[in-house]
Amino acid sequence: MAQIITVTSEALQAQIRALLPSQQGFGEDLQASNVITPVIDLTAAAEGSSLPSDLQNAWDFSTGSANVANTTTTIINTTGFWKLNLVYTHYENGSGRSSSLNLTDGLSSKTIWQFQTSSASSAFLSNLEETFFIYVRAGESVTATAGTACHMTMSYRQVASVNGVLTNPLGFTSE
Repeated sequence: MAQIITVTSEALQAQIRALLPSQQGFGEDLQASNVITPVIDLTAAAEGSSLPSDLQNAWDFSTGSANVANTTTTIINTTGFWKLNLVYTHYENGSGRSSSLNLTDGLSSKTIWQFQTSSASSAFLSNLEETFFIYVRAGESVTATAGTACHMTMSYRQVASVNGVLTNPLGFTSE
């Protein structure tokens, strides 16, 4: 015997409203059934956004950049998901050199990445490269602090809104 069960998931209902705009005013609840029925594909490929994620994350003309040396600088202060590429160079013999990438809300700070030489370090040149995906909420920002004899070069691009709507490269339109 067929059973129909009401599904109460705001996440699923929001996805249906986003992917099927003509259904936004549809007042019925979602339902599940133990009867085999045709399936509606709600994936990104079904909505027509079939751009693979590595291409969706491509650097484009909207890419921002920053260079930080011996100071602290705000890099990103707009909400959303961000791709950030960091190249770090420590170029002088010395001890206790430190640099960091931080997420701050104005009151406290969380370290996302940090490089620090030990007090016994005699390294003359260190060169590191990292890529991060960072989520920035309202009121938060990403800051970079480069210590003495340290240099950070960053490129960054928003890859999704704060609600997770993907941001395609500038000027991209799918067919």
